[in-house]
Amino acid sequence: MKLRFIGIGLLSVLAFSASAQKRKLNPNDTSSNYNPAEAFSPMFYTEKGNDFHSANGAPGARYWQNRADYNLKVTLDTVSKTISGTEEINYTNNSPDNLPYLWLQLDQNTYKQDARSNFFTDHSPAANQHTSGYQIESVSVDYGDVVKAVPFVVTDARMQVRLTRPLQKGNIKLRIKYHYTIPGDFGARTDYCDTKNGKIYEIAQWFPRMCVYDDSHGWDTLPFLGSGEFYLDYGDIDYQVTVPWDMIVAGSGELLNPKEVLTATQAARLDQARNSDKTIMIRDLAEVNDPASRPVNKGTLTWHFKMLNTRDVAFGASKAYIWDAARVNLPGGKKSLAMSVYPAESYGNDAWGRATEYLKKSIEYFSEKWFVYPYPVAINEAGIAGGMEYPGIVFDGITDKGSVLYWVTAHEIGHNWFPMIVGSNERRYAWMDEGLNTFIDIYASDAFNKGEYAPKRDSEYAPGGGNPADEIIPSLLDPQSPSIMTAPDAIPEKYRHPLTYYKPAFGLVLLREQILGKDRFDYAFKNYINQWAYKHPQPDDFFRSMENGAGEDLSWFWKGWFYNNWLVDIALIDAKYAGKDASKGITINVVNKEQLPMPFTVEVKFKDGSKKRFYLPVETWLQSSKITYTLPTTQEAESVTVDPDATLPDLNRGNNIQKVK
Repeated sequence: MKLRFIGIGLLSVLAFSASAQKRKLNPNDTSSNYNPAEAFSPMFYTEKGNDFHSANGAPGARYWQNRADYNLKVTLDTVSKTISGTEEINYTNNSPDNLPYLWLQLDQNTYKQDARSNFFTDHSPAANQHTSGYQIESVSVDYGDVVKAVPFVVTDARMQVRLTRPLQKGNIKLRIKYHYTIPGDFGARTDYCDTKNGKIYEIAQWFPRMCVYDDSHGWDTLPFLGSGEFYLDYGDIDYQVTVPWDMIVAGSGELLNPKEVLTATQAARLDQARNSDKTIMIRDLAEVNDPASRPVNKGTLTWHFKMLNTRDVAFGASKAYIWDAARVNLPGGKKSLAMSVYPAESYGNDAWGRATEYLKKSIEYFSEKWFVYPYPVAINEAGIAGGMEYPGIVFDGITDKGSVLYWVTAHEIGHNWFPMIVGSNERRYAWMDEGLNTFIDIYASDAFNKGEYAPKRDSEYAPGGGNPADEIIPSLLDPQSPSIMTAPDAIPEKYRHPLTYYKPAFGLVLLREQILGKDRFDYAFKNYINQWAYKHPQPDDFFRSMENGAGEDLSWFWKGWFYNNWLVDIALIDAKYAGKDASKGITINVVNKEQLPMPFTVEVKFKDGSKKRFYLPVETWLQSSKITYTLPTTQEAESVTVDPDATLPDLNRGNNIQKVK
C-alpha cells in the first residue's frame, strides 16, 4: 500500500536536531538508562521450535497449509456500477483437523454503513458514502453427483459456511453466486473515477475469498477494517470478466484469449513488446476514441485470464486506457512482460510515458537481487487508488510523475515479493510486508539509472529529504508512539508511516550496514525468502531465519527496535593519550546513555589530516553502560568521533566528538 508523505516532517526534525545540539556535554555526567541484563537477557523466544515452524526459522518437517483454487465468471455493469457473477472454490484441507465449517472474507462489506470499520478510525469511507456490500445470493457445495445448498451466516466482513458434514483432509468445492455495488471515489482500494475519455474502474477484493486456516490461529477471521490488509492462501485463479465492447481490461495473470478481445494489430504489437526492451505502444492516444481499436463495435466482450500459484487477482477496466508494454529480462534467461494502462490525463514522457520503464527496471532489480519474479505479466494501472498492490498488478495515481511515480511503482510492485511471494499475515503484522518492501526499495532506487531517484529524496525511506537516522528520532522520542509489533489497525494514522514502513526498513538497513555486514545480511535475507516463498511465515520465523542464516544472536535488536522504541545515545566522555605521548594509543571513555545497545564506529583524526577507523561490536555493552578502550594508534591525534557518518539514530550528536588531550 502506498504511504502518504506524512509522519516525520523535515521542520520537526530540524527543530529537534537544533535542540539536541544545545545539550552541552557535561564531562562528569555518565548517567545512563541502559540495563545490559535487560538488553541481553536470554529466553527472547517464549516457545521452542516445533515440527511446523523450526527453531532455525524454516518451515518444519510437518509444516502444512491449505489451498484455495478459484474459477470466477463476473460481469461489470457500467450502468448500475455493479459486479455480479459466480465463483467456484476448490478448497483443499491439508491440516490434521476436520473442519465442520469454513470462513470466507467479504471485504466489500467494509463499505456498509454499519461496518465495524466505521467506528474506530478515519480509514472508513466518507460520511454518507456507503454501499450495501456483498449480496450473497446462494452458497452450495458440489459433491460431484449432487449440488446442495448449505447454510451461511454473514458477520460484518466475514461469512461462515456451515457444512453438513466436516471436511476431512482433502478438498471440497463451493459455489457462490453474488453481486455488489462498486464503491465510487471513496473506495480507496477499489473504486471508479471519471476521466475525459471515460471512467476507470479499479476492481479489487471483488470476490469472496477464503480465510486462512493455519497452525498459529486456526481460522484467522480478523475483520477487514481498512488498515490491516490481507492474509490469503495460494492457488490457481481462472477468471473471466465481461465488459462493454469498448473497454480494455488489464488483469492479473495471463490473458488467455487475446484474439477474441484485441485487434490483429494490437495482438501483433503485444507480441512485439514481448521481445523489446523499449516500450511498445499497444494502443496509443489516437486510438482511444477510435471504434476501429476494438475487434467489435457492439455488445460485450469477455476477457479471460489465469494466474497460477497466487493468493489473489485484481483488474482495471476502462475505455480511456492508453496501453504500452515492454519485455522484462529475468535471471536464467526467463522473460516476463511489463505493461501500463493509463488515461490521456497521465500521458507524457515525464509521467506515465515512463511507467513501464519504472516497472520493468524494478522487477529486473528485485529478481536479480532477491528472488525471481514468478508471473508472466506485471501491470501498472493509473487510477485514484493511488498506490495499491495485488499479485501481478499495481494501482498507481493518475497524476503521479517523475520521482513520485518511480517510487510508488517500485514500492507497489515490490509487494509482489512481500507479501505476494512471501505470504505473511498483513492483517496482523503490517511491517512484514510494508517494512521489508520499503527496505528493498531503497537499494532498487540506488540501482535505477545510477541513482536517478536517490532514496533520500521524496521517498518513504526519508520523507523529509534528510538523513534517515535523524528523521526517525522524533517518533522514537514520542511517548505515544506504538511499537512496530502493534496490530496494524491499532496504529493511529499519524504513526502508520513511521512505524509500519520507515522504522522496520531503517532497522534492516542498520542490520545490513552496521551490524551484520552486507554479505551476511544478504545471504540470510535471501535464505528467508527462499524458505518462505508461497508459505505463511510468522514474525518469529523471520527473526530466527535471519539469526541462523547470519550466525548471530540478534535478540537484543528485535527486542529494542521491534518490540520497543528503545533509544540510542552513545556519548564520548573523553579521549586521552594512554601515556605521556601518542606512542601508546588513545584511551576513550564511552557511555551508552539509553536502552538500546549498538555496535559503533570510532574515527580518529590525526594532526597530519589522515584518519583511521575502529569498529566496536555490540558485545562492548554486554556487561556495562560504560567502557574504557584504548585505540591502538601511534600518531599524534587531533580528535576522536563516535559514529562519524551519522548512520546510527543517535539522540545527541553533540556528545559524539572530543579533542584528544
